Amino acid sequence: MDNTGYCGESFNSLQSGTSDEDMVEIAGATLDISSTDDVPPLDRDYGSGGSYGVGDVPNGVPKLMDLLDEPVPGVGTYEDFNTIDWVREKSKDRDRHREIATKSKESTLALMKSISDAFSGWLLMLLVGLMAGALAGGIDISAHWMTDLKEGVCLNGFWFNHEHCCWNSNETTFQERDKCPNWKSWAELIVGTNDGPFAYIMNYLMYVCWALLFSFLAVSLVRAFAPYACGSGIPEIKTILSGFIIRGYLGKWTLMIKTITLVLAVSSGLSLGKEGPLVHVACCCGNILCHLFTKYRRNEAKRREVLSAAAAVGVSVAFGAPIGGVLFSLEEVSYYFPLKTLWRSFFAALVAAFTLRSINPFGNSRLVLFYVEFHSPWHLLELIPFVLLGIFGGIWGAFFIRANIAWCRRRKTTRLGMIRNLVFTLAIFCTVVSCGFLQVPSGLFIPSMAVGAIAGRLLGVGMEQLAYYHHDWVIFRGWCSPGADCITPGLYAMVGATACLGGVTRMTVSLVVIMFELTGGLEYIVPLMAATMTSKWVADALGREGIYEAHIRLNGYPFLESKEEFSHKTLAMDVMRPRRSDPPLSVITQDGMSVEEVESLIAETSYSGFPVVVSPESQRLVGFVQRRDLVISIENARQRQEGVVSASRIFFTEYTPPQPPNSPPPLKLRGIMDLSPFTVTDHTAMDIVVDIFRKLGLRQCLVTHNGRLLGIITKKDILKHMAQMANRDPDSILFN
Repeated sequence: MDNTGYCGESFNSLQSGTSDEDMVEIAGATLDISSTDDVPPLDRDYGSGGSYGVGDVPNGVPKLMDLLDEPVPGVGTYEDFNTIDWVREKSKDRDRHREIATKSKESTLALMKSISDAFSGWLLMLLVGLMAGALAGGIDISAHWMTDLKEGVCLNGFWFNHEHCCWNSNETTFQERDKCPNWKSWAELIVGTNDGPFAYIMNYLMYVCWALLFSFLAVSLVRAFAPYACGSGIPEIKTILSGFIIRGYLGKWTLMIKTITLVLAVSSGLSLGKEGPLVHVACCCGNILCHLFTKYRRNEAKRREVLSAAAAVGVSVAFGAPIGGVLFSLEEVSYYFPLKTLWRSFFAALVAAFTLRSINPFGNSRLVLFYVEFHSPWHLLELIPFVLLGIFGGIWGAFFIRANIAWCRRRKTTRLGMIRNLVFTLAIFCTVVSCGFLQVPSGLFIPSMAVGAIAGRLLGVGMEQLAYYHHDWVIFRGWCSPGADCITPGLYAMVGATACLGGVTRMTVSLVVIMFELTGGLEYIVPLMAATMTSKWVADALGREGIYEAHIRLNGYPFLESKEEFSHKTLAMDVMRPRRSDPPLSVITQDGMSVEEVESLIAETSYSGFPVVVSPESQRLVGFVQRRDLVISIENARQRQEGVVSASRIFFTEYTPPQPPNSPPPLKLRGIMDLSPFTVTDHTAMDIVVDIFRKLGLRQCLVTHNGRLLGIITKKDILKHMAQMANRDPDSILFN
């Protein structure tokens, strides 16, 4: 519940137009509550906002105004690096849906609005698929052009890559289809010839210079304009989908810089892939397009349904695997994935794949560049080398994760600045440095698959030679005739690639589907499944975390992993705050505090919410109020209700008790209070509490004993407790 730095800006800044490009969530400004003047400032305009007068009643008590009758800008939103309240967001959406359904029976116009609201989700999925598919096609085309630019340029038009430049040449033969008069190498342009050692050196130097320029530009743009554009973005997307807020991570500026620098990084020749970053790009598209639709713009839970579908779109355009993309979102990144999201994810992935196919960036009438066709059958005994590849993939995956995390931890402690980035742009030869140290968009799908494919190919060639020269051995007899191609090394390469990628990411079902969609090897599902499961078992034996979970823990995000079991026999009283040596829990009474007392409580604490009790003596729980909603409501009351001063009383009750004569008008803030906060008793087992947090997406839970408030448990408290039980540093959980 810790949330420092809440008192900063004025309420007016919250009402001003905020740009979507700087935030992943509905942004709100912090508030200045330092003013304790009994008299409101003279420059406040009460007339323009519909001022509230103080009416007289028979007993002389001022009339109580409920300021929550009208929506207050900012109420119900969240601060940066905080977790959303899933239960509240789902309740808001249910209330909105019921209101629309009720009004739809009143008029034809209301019925049309109801139909439009129901159709808006599918329209949004259509737009996400079109936008992500178009961007992916543009990235592929641009990367091919810039990759060929390191070798030469087309005289017919510098925007043509090598292949497109030679397509219409009449002087090109099939044997030398990569040579045409229209394409000139840099040596031909500079020294006039492409033969000899000097021309070779010139071409090599130009290649290196272009590569260094691309990588340096990528690093510089990311550091200067969008630090969130580095890496694959999948760990942060998993955290965002769990309900965490990282403002700006999925904004317009991040999308633009990531798209540009992804092309530069891939074109430079760095050992990284574009597939992971394409998931981030697609989620940026989904977040930006959400702002076109009110029900997604104003509801964080609904927006995360769109982001889950967008993650599926990213994999669809990265591998040309729409079904695998949906399964990837379901298995690997999504925290909440209802059946409706499954349908819409499939539709969005289909639209994205169709869009990419229409653009045809690879020029081969297929969605992917690595499409292969194997038709040779595999034998049952080949499962042994396939399992061996799975063991290798698991060991390599565990090693890669540890090495990559070590590099990233070192990067967090070093202060070399631009010198560091310039030096490590030279590290083109290393899947560990490029994907962990360089601040550029980078993925690990293709590098991991490349390592596994090399190992698998080596093993496949060895098996092929054994079968060729020793076809009379018992293991080959009966199914490998002399001179026959009974072993397919390419199949071993495909299985090895799957094993290594599975060892790094710990994906299973989605990985197998992605691989057979990527390669067209539908008949090789069993070898892929055997290698994938073996890889996961071996990697889990060496370390339970995949690469994404390891980066989440490294960054200190409050992510409650659903795959991790809580096996410790502790109780809620062992985790709740306050502890025995801590000061009493900060609470708000339902009818006994003034505006000044509440503002002092807010200023002196950093909690993001406060329990509401009947009185300090009874500590009987009434509800829970968010700090942000409380601050915004008080400031709104000062601006809109005449006579509200520091001595005004704040009530969270349904009925207002009698007030002394001539007292300032009170504030009724019952509308911002959660009347049914989740509670557990002090003797509730922590494994049950953890399951409640996971399945309901809670941000906090109150602890009671016989109805009396004892303490509070937040997601951060649970994560700290789990880290302490695992002999890790509990202070590594940084946010929330």
